[in-house]
Amino acid sequence: MSRIATAFERLRAAGRKALVPYITAGDPHPSHTVDYLHALVRGGADVLELGVPFSDPMADGPVIQLACERALRHGTSLRDVLDMVRRFRADDPDTPVVLMGYLNPIERFGAAAFAAAAAEAGVDAVLIVDLSVEEAPDLAPVLREHGLDCIFLLAPTSSAARMDAIGALGSGYVYYVSLKGVTGSDRLDPEDVATHVAAIREHVSLPVAVGFGVRDAASAQAVGRNADGVVVGSALVQRIADLEATPDRAGGELETTARALREALDALA
Repeated sequence: MSRIATAFERLRAAGRKALVPYITAGDPHPSHTVDYLHALVRGGADVLELGVPFSDPMADGPVIQLACERALRHGTSLRDVLDMVRRFRADDPDTPVVLMGYLNPIERFGAAAFAAAAAEAGVDAVLIVDLSVEEAPDLAPVLREHGLDCIFLLAPTSSAARMDAIGALGSGYVYYVSLKGVTGSDRLDPEDVATHVAAIREHVSLPVAVGFGVRDAASAQAVGRNADGVVVGSALVQRIADLEATPDRAGGELETTARALREALDALA
């Protein structure tokens, strides 16, 4: 059983929800990323999403766009991100790590070479924002051969056929984008999320994690009532940005924020 499946099974047995924080690798400097990942785990993270910086992050709002710019100013590459995961794994063999990013860096690396290198580094899954399920049949098996889950996005506009296809090809969990727009939006409607999550469950047997628009403990708890996991990204990345001049402080802030989110989710149990 994969680390992701193990994590969700453990949480399900305990009646708890997964906390899935996101940060951008290399932001504000590559030397801090591994420490930030450990801080999030100390705060209660169950799965970590690590963004691969990209020059044209079209699905991301200004907060994560700026994080990518800061990371790229220091030359953070996909190989650097894999090295960060490798160093994280030296002290944490258990917490699942999902690389979230765009297809271009993987294509430049080479799909088979990337899958092998990611697995060797300790990556558990890949979520490629601009890879549709229709375009994935060539890549998903390559990832699976190396023990990597292929996670797909679902949106409020996803059809039943798209859900069925993702249920058949995806693994790990599905990421439900809770609203139309980019990351960091703040129009979250928990009742609408509940309706869509229920529809997804009719087509997909994987755990459902909900992201986009989850900004604080209250919104995490509202979403967590119906989801298997809650993804929080822009709010954490903004905290890193706010402390760019004193990046050593950001680890403590991330841990504190994660703990508040964790407590809010655990109150649902």
